[in-house]
Amino acid sequence: MSDDQIPEESKLTTSKRRWAVEGKFLTGRISRPETERLPPGQHLVKNWPVLDLGQQPIVSVDSWKLEVRGLVEAPLDLSWAAFQALEQSTMVSDIHCVTTWSRYDNQWVGLPTRDLLDACQPRDNARFVVLHSYDGYTTNLALDDFAAEDALLAHSWSGQPLTEEHGGPVRLVVPHLYFWKSAKWLQAIEFLTDDAPGFWEVRGYHNRGDPWAEQRYSSD
Repeated sequence: MSDDQIPEESKLTTSKRRWAVEGKFLTGRISRPETERLPPGQHLVKNWPVLDLGQQPIVSVDSWKLEVRGLVEAPLDLSWAAFQALEQSTMVSDIHCVTTWSRYDNQWVGLPTRDLLDACQPRDNARFVVLHSYDGYTTNLALDDFAAEDALLAHSWSGQPLTEEHGGPVRLVVPHLYFWKSAKWLQAIEFLTDDAPGFWEVRGYHNRGDPWAEQRYSSD
């Protein structure tokens, strides 16, 4: 495309402007004062503990693919090269595990979920997202939570590629929810009208997982 063919406003900018007008994908998340930065019941750690289902799939960047399917106008089947060709962003966020540890100031590089939404164009009746991982893990999110402004599909942490134990090549990062919602070893993203609880949600974990509301279990 030549310079004189580039539109004044990108498709993504148009979408974000429309979301703002419609109030779409607003989660009510606000910048918290330092005294409220650590959710109740959490303690700070300097390391990054490893938690999984007992197996860590080995997925090379050459074999990795991400499928985006379901209620979208433009389904995607992204290879590693196609994923990397999309505009990447750097974000810094805190993470909070349901097992009570939190870690501050994690630097991520990846594809913001809002940019992915712009690429796949969810249909109006899409309300929920199910994440599918290479180890068989699943977890569910409301579309509003998936589209949070600081959520992204991360491939790097602290300036290095994500390691296998932490979910590389690509994992989801949704900082405002407990970290089990940020699926590792991401393989597919499915858009649905109806909610579909995932691995931990059907085993008693809370369906949403807000750390500041201590939504750890379904009874909370």
